Amino acid sequence: MTDSSYIDTSKPHPARMYDWFLGGKDNYPVDEEMGRQLVAMDGRVLTTARANRAFMQRATRWLASQGVRQFLDIGTGIPTEPNLHQIAQGIAPETRVVYCDNDPIVLAHAAALLRSTPQGVTEYIQADFREPERILEEAAKVLDLERPVALCLVALLHFIADEDGAYDLVDRLMRELPPGSHLMLSHGTADFTPDTAKQAGELYKARGMTLALRTQAEVERFFEGYELVVPGVAVLDRWKPELGEWTPESAEGPTPGYGAVARKP
Repeated sequence: MTDSSYIDTSKPHPARMYDWFLGGKDNYPVDEEMGRQLVAMDGRVLTTARANRAFMQRATRWLASQGVRQFLDIGTGIPTEPNLHQIAQGIAPETRVVYCDNDPIVLAHAAALLRSTPQGVTEYIQADFREPERILEEAAKVLDLERPVALCLVALLHFIADEDGAYDLVDRLMRELPPGSHLMLSHGTADFTPDTAKQAGELYKARGMTLALRTQAEVERFFEGYELVVPGVAVLDRWKPELGEWTPESAEGPTPGYGAVARKP
């Protein structure tokens, strides 16, 4: 773990780049520079960021409507309203939400996340996804892990390579959650953009970051043993668009990302 007060502005960070894609101001020139390079490769980068955010909102709304009252959101990113807790607590004010991210700049903006309803709880912990035991230990101070929890991994897993244990890390987290819990995730893919995806991967590698874009079948592997909610692993803007925040496909083709929600039996 690094000092939580240290923000490295010498190299881009996915959370800050995502903020730039969404039109935010909480990023640095190095993040914007790489963001512009990616957009130049494929304009769908911006569309995908918006579609991903809209998927999170729809999936959270669906989970809350199904009675889910506890959320563990790992890889939160910089606050962009409406945040997950605002959607969930808007449906059920007593909802408890724990946000987790490894970027100190997110911690610096945590005050925007911590405005819970009086009936509910919203808390933030700084930890890395690769520390599942620590995350669960900290989350247990706020969440009742004997009751169902929605584990939310939004636009996170494509930064975790297979060799870094992406599948095992998800399994270790879900294993500790009780039946009735849910897994909600979104994930970038190269299925529709093989050439530009390869270029993007090389750019990430050159900047010291991982980009592990996965096929639909590889994304489905994260849900093995769970009950996928209809429509299953779907292109982001095709996952229950009737729930709102629909984003139209780019003229350049399908949004290169998948989203899905599944229930632990």
